[in-house]
Amino acid sequence: MDRGHLGRFAWLSIAAAVTTIALKTLAWRLTDSVGLLSDALESLVNLTAAVATLVLLTVAARPPDEEHAYGYSKAEYLASGFEGILILVAAVAIAFAAADRLLNPRPLESVGLGLVVSALASAVNFGVARVLLAAGREHRSIALEADARHLMTDVWTSAGVIAGVAAVAVTGWQRLDPLLALAVAAHIVWIGWQLMQRSFLGLMDRALPAPERERIEGVLARYRADGVEFHALRTRQAAGRSFMSVHVLVPGDWSVQAGHDLAERVEADVRAVLPGLTVFTHLEPAGDPASYQDITLDRSRE
Repeated sequence: MDRGHLGRFAWLSIAAAVTTIALKTLAWRLTDSVGLLSDALESLVNLTAAVATLVLLTVAARPPDEEHAYGYSKAEYLASGFEGILILVAAVAIAFAAADRLLNPRPLESVGLGLVVSALASAVNFGVARVLLAAGREHRSIALEADARHLMTDVWTSAGVIAGVAAVAVTGWQRLDPLLALAVAAHIVWIGWQLMQRSFLGLMDRALPAPERERIEGVLARYRADGVEFHALRTRQAAGRSFMSVHVLVPGDWSVQAGHDLAERVEADVRAVLPGLTVFTHLEPAGDPASYQDITLDRSRE
């Protein structure tokens, strides 16, 4: 599975981050709004995360080798987790800036022009987020999905900041600006935690999602109707790669060729409903008690 081409999406994210940093910094300088400053700081996180995504996607695209027989795809979880950590760091920086402005409020300047510039930056993020999300789902890349969700979060927080800064200009309530920045910080803490949690679960060899396991069970059910049995079904996902193993129980008087042919058909049918899935089957005689001592991960010693 060649995933080297995914790097171009990371380059798109880097270009978007550089563009939005410039625009949001300009918006902050025009208005002196700490809310818009928080928005600009998050874009700095976007840039760092996009660079990390590019590096780790490059690592993840390496083919399996002698030292990494199952490939390098789990590197994508590192990109997602790193992005989550960066988001938390940005939240702390935003909170400190907001607390200072809350204690020492200042009037905003050139609000109209600043908000237009900020809205333009959000439009860039929205377009790129849609492209990355589609690519992440199509290629099952957790790194691209994480980057896309972060950018989409940036879009929504920017919308809230723009609305809040506009409200400050209309009402004259200066402390609304830092309060808004604190709300942004709290929101991105939640997003950062979700990204880190997903990465940790991926590194723990979590099973495939329930809908995908149901497709596998649907295939096996067709064979069970013909008298073939299965046990020790296990699945795991490693970013863009997914794996399944299952024991196939057939009558003991079958020939090796007959059992092998059946296992080949089972593997092909499972891959047909889940393209890209790596399938391992283990053939066992249904009438041998020893066939039922390896249902668990560690073979029974009884």
